[in-house]
Amino acid sequence: MGFLGCDSHGDLNDSEFSKPMPSIGIYVAVASLICGLAMAADLLHGFRHRKFWFPCKFFSLNATSLTFIAVAIKLSVDLNTSMPSRHDQLAKLSSSVFVCTVMGNSMPSLGIMDNEDLFMNLMALGILVITDVVNICIQLGTGAIYVFSEEHCLVLLLMLLMLMILSFSATTVPTTKRILEGKYKKKYDVALNCPLATERTVAKRIQQDLAKFWMMAHTSSPQFVMARSVTCTASGFFCLLSATTLGEAMVRSYLLKPRSLGFCHGDSDYKWSTTLVLVCQTTAVAIGTVAPAIRWFTAVNFRCPIRGKKYYRDEFRVESYWTHWFSEKKQRPLSLWILKGRRSRKVAHDAKRWMLDVCIVIQSVMVFASKIIRYISVYFVSRILVCCYLAFRTRGTVSHAESETSSSNPSSREDIARFVLHLEGEDELVDLMVRSNREATDHWIESGRKNQPINLIELLEATTSISKGFEGIREFDSNEVASLAPEEPPNCWALPLVTLTSIAVALPNVNPSSLKKLLSAGSEALYYVNKFECVLDTGGELANLRKAGEVVWLGVDLYHKWFDVDLQKLSKQERSPEETLLELVETAKKEFTESWNMNLMVCTKQTPSHWPIKTLAANSMYRLCQTILLEYESRDYGTGEALFKKLETIISDIVSGCFCNVAQVISAKCLVTAVEVREESVRGAALHLGRTEKILEIVERRCLPELRCDQMKKIDEWRAYYKINSSDCNNQNKKTVCPYADELRLTVE
Repeated sequence: MGFLGCDSHGDLNDSEFSKPMPSIGIYVAVASLICGLAMAADLLHGFRHRKFWFPCKFFSLNATSLTFIAVAIKLSVDLNTSMPSRHDQLAKLSSSVFVCTVMGNSMPSLGIMDNEDLFMNLMALGILVITDVVNICIQLGTGAIYVFSEEHCLVLLLMLLMLMILSFSATTVPTTKRILEGKYKKKYDVALNCPLATERTVAKRIQQDLAKFWMMAHTSSPQFVMARSVTCTASGFFCLLSATTLGEAMVRSYLLKPRSLGFCHGDSDYKWSTTLVLVCQTTAVAIGTVAPAIRWFTAVNFRCPIRGKKYYRDEFRVESYWTHWFSEKKQRPLSLWILKGRRSRKVAHDAKRWMLDVCIVIQSVMVFASKIIRYISVYFVSRILVCCYLAFRTRGTVSHAESETSSSNPSSREDIARFVLHLEGEDELVDLMVRSNREATDHWIESGRKNQPINLIELLEATTSISKGFEGIREFDSNEVASLAPEEPPNCWALPLVTLTSIAVALPNVNPSSLKKLLSAGSEALYYVNKFECVLDTGGELANLRKAGEVVWLGVDLYHKWFDVDLQKLSKQERSPEETLLELVETAKKEFTESWNMNLMVCTKQTPSHWPIKTLAANSMYRLCQTILLEYESRDYGTGEALFKKLETIISDIVSGCFCNVAQVISAKCLVTAVEVREESVRGAALHLGRTEKILEIVERRCLPELRCDQMKKIDEWRAYYKINSSDCNNQNKKTVCPYADELRLTVE
């Protein structure tokens, strides 16, 4: 009887060792399929968002993807497992082509990494590729790979070339980011001071600015900069060539006299799983090749003579930013504290300079070779395009009409072209980038219009006819209310909105449909108010107040509860609105006292805005209920329905006041410091503009107080203004002021 891997005679029993191999094959197939799905997601994302340079959102070079790649190439690095059949040999080739596809697909992702991650990921990828190359060479020598030798040699060469392209292209990322960031800050000021046209409405003026901001953010996006580079074009060509090599091998082995290739009979230890690996990896290669191939074809198509480019001036010049990183490193001293002597330090420094000179030469040769590849591609592809042009010449009338449409507003195109940020040698790409992205903001805004906050718009429309100004901002909290604490916390936009809605839910004799609409409108309003206030509150002083609003709203929206108080149950009791408010006052006072005593050390040492969430929420409920009770004594609201309508008006005024800051919010979102997320931020601003365009039109009809931009973003500044100028709020003849600053300017640090 054998045990511990030995037979009854004590000899090694390896007959059971190959049983897990099909499971390993499934593991390899799943890893390949996951990579393929991620590349497919990037492809769909590019088509959906009209980014035909295909940024890497789901699949990029990082620790996770490198782990999956290492698993996926298991078959190509397997040295001692016999793989005789056609599927086995093709699976080894597909694993190598898969690596080329991964490198070609993920090249734009180099732009979004910081220097440390860039170095570590490329180092890991280099180790992976070198290991794969060495193992395949060994198998070619030992005969483990006995067919497709030429294909393997070509794929290995392409693999090494693509690794070199990735590594040396990565050295340009810090330089291009620095160059384009400087240009962005200069153009940002120009964009604010040079309107494209005079528009009267707020939304249209913001839309014009967004068109400029989008063009700047998009053309300076690190991924787009890398995707439009000549080395990425060459990488796309190599990726397409490697996929073609795999396709040629499969056609030969299945269709063109497969017996002549001399495949051996028998199965490998991986058995049927090699077929699964081959199918998954071939699918991943087919999907992953589309994006690099389109990048290559776009670059080639643009430079074809049929497109109007007749001369190739400076076509083969190597721009300075390609070698700037190496030149900069040459000037810096080595930080080798181990070397004490002057002679040893001099030798080390000279060796460093020599190595960097070699890198500069390699970089220059690589860029020059990439431009040669592009030129050769243009030469051959242009012949095909000329044939297509002649074949479809009969459609010249349509093309002429399209060209007239595209050039119907040349002045607008020229104005937008001023905000295209490009590098040295990219002058000819400016017009292409303008034509490709000039209407992108219109597309995002139109997408936003499909998801407008309908309930909030209905609420604002209904109350704007009642309130021509922003009286509710002054009225929601009275200075005559006695304080529960030694010092009052500041007000934010979100917490009063939530507290007033909570009070409205507790009122008796309210129409259920009206209450349902208010809750829906409040949920939509809180989403935008929180978004706006997060941008406006740059110091984070009001963060706890916003959190208090979010916590309270969660209970009100889902359970109709304010902490432990069932507001819906309270509304069904046979009480007057005044009695309901008094009970809420007592409950809030009790909650405040308990929370204050429990967190006495925090409350006494911290500023009021940093009090615990429950303390802030209870204080807000107490003050707002007391304010309504004071108004209740001076005004007879009658039934709960009448008071409910009054609360709706106050809520509408608060939301409208917050929306007066939309221009500042969009301006801030267009100048986020992280260049990697700036494009997405501007796109989000365009979507928000589309969703809130109708709201801006409603708010624009109101009477806006004469506040500066820095005052307008704080609700307490509005209250201070109305305290001094109490008559402005009721002045119906006052001219409406557009809630948009003619000159919005943020400090660029």
